[in-house]
Amino acid sequence: MKMKGLLMVTIVSCGLFISAVNPGVNPAKERLILNAVLNYLDALHLSPLTLNDDFSVKVFDSYLDMIDPGKRYLIQTEIDELSRYRYDLDDQISNRSFVFFDASEKLIDNAVTRAKSIFNEIIESDLEEVSSYTIQMDSDKRDYPKNEEELALFWKKIIKYDFNGRLDSKIENQNSKIEESNANSEKNELQIKTEEELKEEVIKDIKKSYKNWFDNIDKGRRSDKFERYMNAITHLYDPHSDYLNPKSKDDFDIQMGGKLEGIGARLSTDNEMTRVVSIVPGGPAWKGKDLEVDDLISSVTQKGEDAVNVVGMRLDDVVQLIRGDKGTTVILTVRKADGTIRDIEIERDEVIIDEAFARSLILDIPGEMENIGYIRLPKFYSTFEKDDGNSCAKDVKIEIEKLKDKNVNGIILDLRSNGGGSLKDVIDMTGLFIKDGPVVQVKPRNKEAYVYDDEDSEVHYTGPLVVMVNQFSASASEILAAALQDYQRAIIVGSNSTFGKGTVQRFIDLDRAYREYDEIKPLGNLKITMQKFYRINGGSTQLKGVIPDIILPDNYHFIETGEKDYKNALEWSEISAVEYSQDVFPLTEVSSIVMNSENRVKDNPSFQLILENAQRLKRNQEKSEYPLDFAAFDQMKEDRRKEAEKYDNIFKEDVENFVVKNLDVDLEYIKVDESRIARNDDWIDGVKKDIYLEEVMHILKDMQKSKKDLALRK
Repeated sequence: MKMKGLLMVTIVSCGLFISAVNPGVNPAKERLILNAVLNYLDALHLSPLTLNDDFSVKVFDSYLDMIDPGKRYLIQTEIDELSRYRYDLDDQISNRSFVFFDASEKLIDNAVTRAKSIFNEIIESDLEEVSSYTIQMDSDKRDYPKNEEELALFWKKIIKYDFNGRLDSKIENQNSKIEESNANSEKNELQIKTEEELKEEVIKDIKKSYKNWFDNIDKGRRSDKFERYMNAITHLYDPHSDYLNPKSKDDFDIQMGGKLEGIGARLSTDNEMTRVVSIVPGGPAWKGKDLEVDDLISSVTQKGEDAVNVVGMRLDDVVQLIRGDKGTTVILTVRKADGTIRDIEIERDEVIIDEAFARSLILDIPGEMENIGYIRLPKFYSTFEKDDGNSCAKDVKIEIEKLKDKNVNGIILDLRSNGGGSLKDVIDMTGLFIKDGPVVQVKPRNKEAYVYDDEDSEVHYTGPLVVMVNQFSASASEILAAALQDYQRAIIVGSNSTFGKGTVQRFIDLDRAYREYDEIKPLGNLKITMQKFYRINGGSTQLKGVIPDIILPDNYHFIETGEKDYKNALEWSEISAVEYSQDVFPLTEVSSIVMNSENRVKDNPSFQLILENAQRLKRNQEKSEYPLDFAAFDQMKEDRRKEAEKYDNIFKEDVENFVVKNLDVDLEYIKVDESRIARNDDWIDGVKKDIYLEEVMHILKDMQKSKKDLALRK
């Protein structure tokens, strides 16, 4: 009631009213939304901001990045025209005014119309005129074109770049088919096309692709543009606070509810590109292993049809292209972290739910370390996600009991790429390894932290424990890893740090802010950051994440990922620690264990190759300028391909003397049908190639030795 009263008073003071408007434009509705969003942010956000000139400049710059992220529409004189509002937006926002937004909308609409005209003229011209140029694909390294002539030149360069990529793919595909035909004893007849014929096809494809692109832009709703403007405001508070118009909220619910895009991946918009945010365990993309988090999708192709350029396309339209019936194939053209472009073919299928749940295996390195229990947990699923009512904490407990029945010499809990989930389950799961005590602190704004405790004094596993994480282990994964690290109950092994998302968001239905105005509802939702997670030692998991005790190199070793990669991410902070202790499994000689691992990594050719590859990825990521001469473009792509070949087999060969087995008690379930057998075989094949698990086995051996040494000293 207090919040409603606050909002209603502000509505009157700002003079909000309902009025007759042109179709698609409702100033009163937009003022209501802005009013509610600002009041909720001011009252509830973890770190509220002051509306001043600095705020105004940041909103201005953020919104320009949203409406023209590729700097392919607006020219500098138009930016100068908008710049007169640069220091006024705080006043406009305070007054619930949209003078800047209205002016920018008209300007960008006219700029898109101009770009369409430029494209139609350029696509009929000689693209070779720009072959001596290069193109800078990182818009942050480019200025806006000074005038229309520079804009036209940029469009010619971007079309030539697109032309080169498409032509290169067509030539490569045709050569592959020729090789396949030559290797086929039946000698299938192929229609070999000349380079000129392939070039004509490319021009035809580009025309069709850009027509679809401009058509999609023309279908854009004012509500979408308004959502971008609102998020230019909310994202200043932090990257996870969002305004979602009713259509966007529906799309969000579809994704989070498990009705995914047909390939088992969650997507988001990143400037003009579509970014892969997460890969869903058990889905087609997860099985294929080629599509990765942070891949940028530039085009979508239905197998046998022309590619559709999705750069600049609305996310819901991209999702519709990727979705499809089970058994059909979609081809995604993606840009990898190292700047290479790849076509990834994925057969659409249902997400196999059981692959998302906790599972276990027995690992052996004969003569070195034998009978180790391995538990893989892809996510912290909650009770309602499983028909029988179990939770991931209960399931991990079951797996532990099964492993204890086998008298395992240690347990590995694998949380790599686990994006988090249920808070209750992470508390319960931590409690499986300690007697009782605090697990995590959750602090709202201007209030004391709440301490969440494990209240079960029973310890379900008392032996040596290693928790594996990587840069995509987030949220609940970070809470568990941090707690077990603080208790010194487990050794944490992984990449430089975990993701670093230590904040909690809540959805607020803006309709609830107003008792009236039913005629213009729904107003949408605000996702707002209201709390922050803190470790029991007082440090936040925000931004820094959890730094493992033992860091193993991976392909992202030199690339900044996770929360640190977001603009306006909330800072790391610290509160008072709480009392905690455990004597279940005292870790001893940790520095010696770390040193032993470092020495093994230095002597391991595979890990050294991974470090080399990580350096290559970093170098290539920084190279964002490309030649427009086709021969030079093709040579650069070929050079990168050959350079990458050296690292292709790092994870494709079985680890020597590494034995991976199912537990006997699981075999009855696995052998029920052929599909389960095939999925299990695929899982075990992947585990056999995991050099990180091999190193963790050696770490467990050192942990066992240090425990024995301690016992002897006593």
